Amino acid sequence: MLPISVGLGLCDACTGTPLHASEWSVPLAGNSFCTAPDGMGAGLGRDGAIILDRAEVVFSAYFHVDRPAALDLAIGVSSRGDEVTITTNIDGRSFHTIVQQTNVDPSKSNRHPIGRVDTDAAGYIRVDFKIDDPGREDHIKIHNLFVSSETEGLTLDFVRSNEGNMFYWGRRGPSVHLRYEVPKDRTLQYAYSEITVPKGQDPIGSYFMANGFGEGYFGIQVNSPNERRVLFSVWSPFKTDNPRDIPEDQRIVELGKGPGVRTGEFGNEGSGGQSFLVYPWVAGKTYRFLTEVRPDGGGNTIYTSWFGDKAADEWRLIASFRRPKTDTHLRGFHSFLENFAPSTGYLGRTARYGNVWVRDTDNRWTECTKATFSVDATGRGRHRLDFGGGSDGDAFYLRNCGFFEGSGRPGEAFVRQSTDEQQPKIDFDQLPRQ
Repeated sequence: MLPISVGLGLCDACTGTPLHASEWSVPLAGNSFCTAPDGMGAGLGRDGAIILDRAEVVFSAYFHVDRPAALDLAIGVSSRGDEVTITTNIDGRSFHTIVQQTNVDPSKSNRHPIGRVDTDAAGYIRVDFKIDDPGREDHIKIHNLFVSSETEGLTLDFVRSNEGNMFYWGRRGPSVHLRYEVPKDRTLQYAYSEITVPKGQDPIGSYFMANGFGEGYFGIQVNSPNERRVLFSVWSPFKTDNPRDIPEDQRIVELGKGPGVRTGEFGNEGSGGQSFLVYPWVAGKTYRFLTEVRPDGGGNTIYTSWFGDKAADEWRLIASFRRPKTDTHLRGFHSFLENFAPSTGYLGRTARYGNVWVRDTDNRWTECTKATFSVDATGRGRHRLDFGGGSDGDAFYLRNCGFFEGSGRPGEAFVRQSTDEQQPKIDFDQLPRQ
């Protein structure tokens, strides 16, 4: 977050005048999170407002400024019950706003002033809200944060509307990707990569995807405080978000799976076959991933993935699937990082993607030391700017969420140092397949 200074100057917005060119209405439905006590308990109201009903609950709103600026802030509030005081904290400074009971339609401008802040640089501003009355039985709702400024040329970035369900996607945060440079004159059969998640960079909702290919993906997730998974999925050739709609002759067929692995169907972002292993992977350790893609000669393609702790020199079969109406080898090799939990989109996460290789049908390994960076529509549309990637020594890295400053550049090419001495040594005949 940015260093700021705080003053008591108020703007026209704080006194209720109509919107003008230098004023922005930041909808809290797409730009706020419950950040205390644990960030997971309290949610937004059905109308998208933040609900303050306990003294220990803190909601935080975020928006980005592109230059130093003087900002006047106000809030749009509806309240039930007696008078209540809202405390707004910005960079360690506090403002206190007294709100009387109101039944005003929240779509109207029921504004209350907060105050003025002066930002010293471009970056994200975090605004924390809480109530001071621990005995309050009713609740107060904050629907919008109003920001006004006379700073010339100032641009604010935030999730502006729910068009395309962007309040959901915006709170999840941007997904970032690495597309690896591979030989174009060889038929590729295997993808190999390693992931190391630094300690403290693995909040709930993280999916660190290691081996992505044209028809699916393979990586590790943080699903809850007590559960982590290894996930391997293959899309059906039939395009739908509902797996029940897939015709029988276009369904993904399970051919085998490892001990403890569960298999089934998935939907919502395409549909197909899914497998996962509940596995207590640990931040700070390096894990390795191997995926085979090969046609079966009958118009289908078989996808098989293995996972292991690199230090233990182990390989576990996750699953093997047959995809009908497909005749291909490995294509579109990539990795990505995403957050699938909207409630944790304010927490940063990062991972190192290293020792990346492909193996062709002539049994030749080729190291992948070049990759191209990209980001999804959440980042490209400037709904969120907290995304990045690069190379650091012998590994690539991806980073997203956390409202940090310094966005990555889509299309940027990265080069990592070679790890030629770590070429995978795999006895393919000994890999478990059932």
